[in-house]
Amino acid sequence: MASHEAIKASLPETMKSKDAVKLRTVRSILTALTNESVATGGTPQDLLDDAATDNVIKRLAKQRKDSIEQYEAANRPELAEPEKEELAVLESYLPQMMSQDEIRPIAEAKMAELGIEDKSKMGILIGAVMKETAGQADGSVVKMVVEEVLE
Repeated sequence: MASHEAIKASLPETMKSKDAVKLRTVRSILTALTNESVATGGTPQDLLDDAATDNVIKRLAKQRKDSIEQYEAANRPELAEPEKEELAVLESYLPQMMSQDEIRPIAEAKMAELGIEDKSKMGILIGAVMKETAGQADGSVVKMVVEEVLE
């Protein structure tokens, strides 16, 4: 988990490293964290807790993924490349996501616990698994595993 304070402290080190992509990305993270702090009623100097910091970084990563997808669909690889580089930096600040193999037993246990036997209640099962994994699993991966488990 990335903490707001740790990211803020890494800025001078990043500036010294002369890594333009990482510097641009760290600055965008700090800007988004400051904006989130202000949006939630705080001041720009307030630090967010770890969960809020992770949510902001996940949102930034999702934006990059969407941009990459759109640029590639428009056949603009020169625009997708910087987004991919920034996405790699953003992902380095996020906790490691669970794999399909780690999610499957949780999905099977929740399926048995809730008594779900068909695809009509797939949404309920996905919600239960997402709640159980507490942000450590990507929603699209959870959906894929739940679909496999229900077949």
